[in-house]
Amino acid sequence: MTAQLLSGKPIAEAIKAEVAAEVASLGYRPGLAVVRVGEDPASAVYVGSKVKTTEELGMHSEHIHLPADASHDGVLSIVKELNARDDIDGILVQLPLPEQVRDREILEEIDPAKDVDGFHPMNVGRLSQGYDALVPCTPAGVIQILKRSGLEIAGRHAVVVGRSNIVGKPMAMLLLQENATVTICHSRTRDLPAITQQADILIAAIGRPGFIRGEHIGDGATVVDVGINNVSDQDFASELFSEGELPKRIAAIEKRGFTLVGDVNPKEAVERAAYFTPVPGGVGLLTVAMLMRNTLEAAKARRGR
Repeated sequence: MTAQLLSGKPIAEAIKAEVAAEVASLGYRPGLAVVRVGEDPASAVYVGSKVKTTEELGMHSEHIHLPADASHDGVLSIVKELNARDDIDGILVQLPLPEQVRDREILEEIDPAKDVDGFHPMNVGRLSQGYDALVPCTPAGVIQILKRSGLEIAGRHAVVVGRSNIVGKPMAMLLLQENATVTICHSRTRDLPAITQQADILIAAIGRPGFIRGEHIGDGATVVDVGINNVSDQDFASELFSEGELPKRIAAIEKRGFTLVGDVNPKEAVERAAYFTPVPGGVGLLTVAMLMRNTLEAAKARRGR
């Protein structure tokens, strides 16, 4: 068995096209403000992609970049100003934040109606109770990959490996809403392979490169890899990638010092799974697309549409 790869690109492009078409019909431009603090290179790339895509889809974007030594109160003040602005429908504070900025307080200050990351406790509570809510973008993207690939969720046993507030917990809630039977596993789970092998849908979001191996995957499962990690060790890379893929990955390590891998060992996963999301090229592409969808939905809700 060789798994069929579930590419995120066509699904992300379809969602962005749907958002752009709806934005064009609104008669106003939804606005997204992204707040970035410090010089984290990955954050700079992510924010740049979000701002660029917002403009491409016909929406208004603002990028507020603060120095790494910005005070907690200074960041909090900016969030309050954005809350009060009628031309801003979505607010996103890019994580991680410097240690002097208390991220929990910042995220809780965001107006829940503008919380396009879906991290505010009010949106988390609404999601857990099955009400309409702004939902974290990555888990929402996973649901879209499954649905738009024609893979049934209802009645399936879904196992989520990871319990973070950003992915694991909201992922479980969304799967429950789709009528899956859901098991959550984590770092303290005993005999993990015995549980994950039962999964019809296995979602890896544990933050450890190549952690999920063939022994964790039941034959014919759908494996969704949410992780994104840098691997710089060539010997480790040889454990993760097939002979056809390995030279490209080694070349990436030699050129830029690392290659990207998810939380699943792709070489072993494709031998056991029926469907598998690659890294890169899978779930990650859906995150920005779902952010655009959330911004549009926030704008419509704030204007009673």
